[in-house]
Amino acid sequence: MTDLYHFLVPFVFIMSGVVLVILLFISAPYGKFLRRGWGPVIRSKWAWMVMEFPSPALMILFFVTSADHGPVAGVFLSIWLLHYLHRTFVYPFRQSGRDKDFPASLVVMALVFNIINGTINGYGIFHLRSYDVSYLAGGRFICGAVLFVTGFIINKWADEKLRRLRSRNPDEYALPSGGLFDYISNPHYFGEILEWAGWATATWSLPGLAFFLFTFANLFPRAIASHKWYREHFSDFPGSRKALIPFIV
Repeated sequence: MTDLYHFLVPFVFIMSGVVLVILLFISAPYGKFLRRGWGPVIRSKWAWMVMEFPSPALMILFFVTSADHGPVAGVFLSIWLLHYLHRTFVYPFRQSGRDKDFPASLVVMALVFNIINGTINGYGIFHLRSYDVSYLAGGRFICGAVLFVTGFIINKWADEKLRRLRSRNPDEYALPSGGLFDYISNPHYFGEILEWAGWATATWSLPGLAFFLFTFANLFPRAIASHKWYREHFSDFPGSRKALIPFIV
C-alpha cells in the first residue's frame, strides 16, 4: 500500500497541471456547459452522489483500520466528513429547478479521482502520520481550521443562494446577486478552494497539498468560464464583478 501511495501522490500533482491546462480550453460539460458528444447521461443528483461517495467511505475506512484513533485523527476525520457527508448525501437532493443530465463519462472520471484522493489522504494522514494532541494548539492547525471553516461557510451560503435562485427560476438561468455575488461570480468555488487550502494547511501533508492544487486546477478554469458566460448572457452584468477572487481575478 505504501508503494501505491508514493506513486499516487506525485500522480495527482502532475494531473493537477494537466487538468488545469485542459480545462482552460475545454469546459467540463455539465450544468450550464452541458452539451452533446460525451456519451450516455444520468440525472445529476444521482451523478453527484455516486461520484462523491468514495471520499467519505475511504476516509472512514482508513481511519477505522489505522492504529491512531486519537483526538487529532478524529478531528481530521470530522473536518473531512463535514464537507463530504453533505456533498454526497444532502447537496444532490437539495438542488432546485432543473435536475439536469450529467454525462456518465464525467461521473467515471470523478469517481476514479475521488478513489485516488480518498486513498492518499486517508492512508497518508491516518496510516503514515501521527499527530500529538498538542498539534491542535499549533499555528498550522489553527490557521488551517479557520481557513476551512471560512470556506465551508462561504461554499454552503453560496450553494443555498443558488438553490433558492433556481427554485424561483426553474426554467432558465438567472444572474445571482447579493453578498459575495456582488464581488465575484463564483463564491461557491472560492469557498471550496479555501476549504481545501485549509485542509492542506491543517494537516500539513503532501496529500492535502495535492488535493488543494487539484481543486484549484478544476475550479479556477470553470470560474473563469462561468464568469464569461454570465457576462455574455446578461446585459446588466456588473462590470466590476470578478470571476473568483474579490478585486483580483
